[in-house]
Amino acid sequence: MSQPYYHLITFGCQMNKSDSERMDTLFLRMGFLSTDDRNEADLILINTCSVRQSAEDRVFGLMRQVALLKEKNPNLLIGITGCMPGRDRTGVLRKKFPHVDFFFPISDLPQLPRWIGELHPEWVNSTDFSDDYLKIHPLPQGRKQAFVTIQTGCNKFCTYCVVPFSRGFEKNRPVQDILHEIHSLAADGCVEVTLLGQTVNSYRAPDPEHFSSTNPYQDHFAALLWEINQISGILRLHFTAPHPLHMSDETVDAMTLPTHVNFLHIPVQSGDNEVLRRMNRRYTREQFMEIIAYVRAKIPTIAIGTDIIVGFCGETEEQFEQTVDLYRHVRFDISYTAIYSPRTGTAAYRAFKDDVSREEKRRRWNVLQELMEQIVLENNQAYIGKKVSVLVERHEPSKITDELLTMPGNIREKLMSQPGTCIGNSREMKMVQFPGGKELVGKVVDVLVEEAKEWVLRGR
Repeated sequence: MSQPYYHLITFGCQMNKSDSERMDTLFLRMGFLSTDDRNEADLILINTCSVRQSAEDRVFGLMRQVALLKEKNPNLLIGITGCMPGRDRTGVLRKKFPHVDFFFPISDLPQLPRWIGELHPEWVNSTDFSDDYLKIHPLPQGRKQAFVTIQTGCNKFCTYCVVPFSRGFEKNRPVQDILHEIHSLAADGCVEVTLLGQTVNSYRAPDPEHFSSTNPYQDHFAALLWEINQISGILRLHFTAPHPLHMSDETVDAMTLPTHVNFLHIPVQSGDNEVLRRMNRRYTREQFMEIIAYVRAKIPTIAIGTDIIVGFCGETEEQFEQTVDLYRHVRFDISYTAIYSPRTGTAAYRAFKDDVSREEKRRRWNVLQELMEQIVLENNQAYIGKKVSVLVERHEPSKITDELLTMPGNIREKLMSQPGTCIGNSREMKMVQFPGGKELVGKVVDVLVEEAKEWVLRGR
């Protein structure tokens, strides 16, 4: 048989995207070819998310389509991995997917070649993979930006969260493996690295002897940031998502090192102490505000983002207003605001009543959305007339419109000769657009900001 084709579908966060890069590596090393057309695939693998019910509903909807493909092609293999199988301790979810051949947590990814080989030995040319799926390093792709997982799982057990159930307890990668992966990325032309972990700044190296003897930090996460700063070619370093409990003085100090972006995404989830207690977040509103004040004292121009959940069990209007008040005081540059969704298996599902109506949750979401847009527009005015450093991620050529075609020839030719638009993020993680050619993609350039909207800065 000719080489089999696989089709990979990814839902969810940056961690899932990073996991899917490892899946690509595994398939290619087995001898498979990738296809964007699921109709010609011999194997379809779906990498799932469970953070909210809506994420799982998307998978159920997709599976109805995939099941039809299986009916047409009985030899088609279908797999589901990621967070849904990870949290399915009782097998209830598995029973809902009768057409699926492989249903496994991400930690079992190295077993997939063996399972495929048992069904189609002619498809697999290698089953020799490490038992640790994080040791399957993504293949070089000439990327300028890359996610690097340094930690999986979580020990915090926030009452609303399925991660400890879907990904297990916190497990930290050896610092030697992390640095080897980043060195390889840099050698392949990567200039920006984002470190991933569920509570990324709680990182503790299982092999601290591999930190340099000249490393000035005792905190392992700060020490890791310092080590990456020494890697030639890496121009920008970012991490997500830290937990306020582990925002040490040394970590904040390491954020002042040259490669670190001028941005911090730190989830608060609520601005009310009682809600934070029911969420088991283990810090108070006041402690969170102290962290923000300390970060801004060390890095005055830093942009700050957050995560917030509205409509958590028992959240009163007064408690929600505490979140609004905190938002006004901190003046976040962006918030990923989620409407609370009960998740089976979590402590909140067992212990609390989901008693905030859907309509009220949506109203609270809208309040924060409008406040965010107002504040970020105000914050962005400070960039007008200033230079920002931009990593150009993509290029859009000048568009030929009907209006353009009706213009006089000399004007039309001048406009059509424009270089197009370059788009990328500043070190503050602000989207920036400016006129430029596609040769700038992948380069870091200075842009003078001339216009500031809510979600884009424009300049030259």
